[in-house]
Amino acid sequence: MEDKVRKHIFFYGRVQGVGFRYYSVNKARQLGLTGWVRNLYDGSVEMEVQGPERFIDELIIFLQNRRFVEIDDIKAKTVPIQDEYDFDEK
Repeated sequence: MEDKVRKHIFFYGRVQGVGFRYYSVNKARQLGLTGWVRNLYDGSVEMEVQGPERFIDELIIFLQNRRFVEIDDIKAKTVPIQDEYDFDEK
């Protein structure tokens, strides 16, 4: 089994009002990832996502390739693992 990691990520660009959270939740659940995603007041999106790093990378690539989503910048850091069972919107 692959080692799990947890990433705290901020996405900047055209990431609100374009289905970003919807796509995030559905793809993360499909990949078996846990965590959460939410819109921030400055127009960015914040996410914590946990699972095998290659699946987290796959989620980010998937989001970058969505129509209407335009990610200008991503800031990510590794944070401690948490016990979770799903991926949700906050």
